[in-house]
Amino acid sequence: MSDTRPVYLRLRDRIAAAIIDGVYREGEMLPSVRAFAAEQGANPLTVAKAYQQFQADGLVRVQRGVGIFVCEGAAAKLRERERAAFLRDEWPELCQRLKRLGLRLEDLLTPG
Repeated sequence: MSDTRPVYLRLRDRIAAAIIDGVYREGEMLPSVRAFAAEQGANPLTVAKAYQQFQADGLVRVQRGVGIFVCEGAAAKLRERERAAFLRDEWPELCQRLKRLGLRLEDLLTPG
């Protein structure tokens, strides 16, 4: 299954995952727009749009002439949003598939 969402949303998800995982820690600077764009093979304007969304959501702060920093509490806010989105958008379909395949929770918790 390919991801047909806009590139800036896919980049946003990568950045969010990195913040949640502690790759970009609270209080630390994110890579510059140009550096992240080069790393991801993306247009800098697209990266800027993803960063702007984080700023609008209060997850990063811009320090003019210095950089973009992850705000305190950003990881917890993102984790909460990701959980809610998973339960709303992905879990119902996953539950249906598990039922269709006859899988139980015990089957998922035991290896092999």
